Amino acid sequence: MGFVLVNGPHLRPPIPLSPGLMEPIPLPSHIHYELLLQLLERQTSQAVRQHPRQQDQLHELIVTLRKALSQQKYLEQSCQQAHIPIDFRWSINESGLPAAPTDMPHSA
Repeated sequence: MGFVLVNGPHLRPPIPLSPGLMEPIPLPSHIHYELLLQLLERQTSQAVRQHPRQQDQLHELIVTLRKALSQQKYLEQSCQQAHIPIDFRWSINESGLPAAPTDMPHSA
């Protein structure tokens, strides 16, 4: 039996699950990581180019996001091997759950 991608990177319509298949595991679409990385690499890096400490922090943030994407891909491969379907999500609202607050408290 093959791997079932639901709402995958190629924007295919959802695939109905057979009765024997488990619920798809929701994961963020890869585009979320890619957009963040592009913003940080193209715009944020320009804004902090004269601030070495912030440049170092930005570099660590970019590395961390790349690692997160790599870890997600590793999880996807694991799901594929276990024949567990994945539902790539574009927003939190696709799940029917209430949206998370967008304003996070700022640390001092």
